Amino acid sequence: MARISANGLEFEYDETGPKEGVPVVLIMGFGAQMTAWPDIFRLGMAEAGFRVIRFDNRDAGLSVQFDDAPFPNIPALTEAVEARRDEAALAPYLLEDMAADAAAIIDGLGLGSAHIIGASMGGMIAQILALNHPENVRSLTAVMTTSGDWDLPPSEPEALAALIAPAASPAREDVINKALKTRSIIGSDPGLRDSDELLMQRAGAAYDRAFRPIGVVRQYSAILAQPRWHTRLNALDLPTLVLHGAKDPLIKAACGRDIADRVPGARYHEIEKWGHDMPSQIIPGLIDEICALIKE
Repeated sequence: MARISANGLEFEYDETGPKEGVPVVLIMGFGAQMTAWPDIFRLGMAEAGFRVIRFDNRDAGLSVQFDDAPFPNIPALTEAVEARRDEAALAPYLLEDMAADAAAIIDGLGLGSAHIIGASMGGMIAQILALNHPENVRSLTAVMTTSGDWDLPPSEPEALAALIAPAASPAREDVINKALKTRSIIGSDPGLRDSDELLMQRAGAAYDRAFRPIGVVRQYSAILAQPRWHTRLNALDLPTLVLHGAKDPLIKAACGRDIADRVPGARYHEIEKWGHDMPSQIIPGLIDEICALIKE
């Protein structure tokens, strides 16, 4: 792995695949490190001939921390969302700042532009990247994410609670158990999702690499405080693919369909029994869908 200075900050990143390959940039979601992209997905894209770049978002993994920022006022932000009020000043940074990070990384690596794949919060960042920095984006693939429209169906209460609840303690075992419990609530049907053993192994590796629970709070505030962007999506003029699970209780399938309805010419692909995770069984199909988009 390597470091890059971008947007005045320091980020951890790595690359897979041929250096001369067409660049694909992966943007991971809420609270997750770049290592949350399954190897089968990352290596599969590389084997298809792409130069695959992933990075830790700010406040995740080994990238820059914002520990000197004021602690976010989550109750006030939640109240603002319920009142449909933009309160950008209540958060240390916004999703648009994270999109600017991604744009600066693309420029810093000398790519000019890249195909962008974003998952969950990363998909929100990817949309804003395409809107605010169109010169950096060749295509957009939005995975299990939302257009941000406040009128869309909300998360199931149990799913949102599972996502944002802290572990019983900062101990490794408790953090792993919390990750496993969360996945059982928001993930795919048992017959589709990866085994508990594999999920525990991944959670343990993530803990050992970087455990930054306060950064997760700041990222959550960025989601809540970000001014809505859904009304701008009809201005996008680039190949767009939306991938979503019919069983996703955290970001409902209607949220993904809304992106596809708003972006001119966007493709929408929904998978039965897929929840809010990336189970190994569906990844070959996801790669096929993405390659069909970006190899045209």
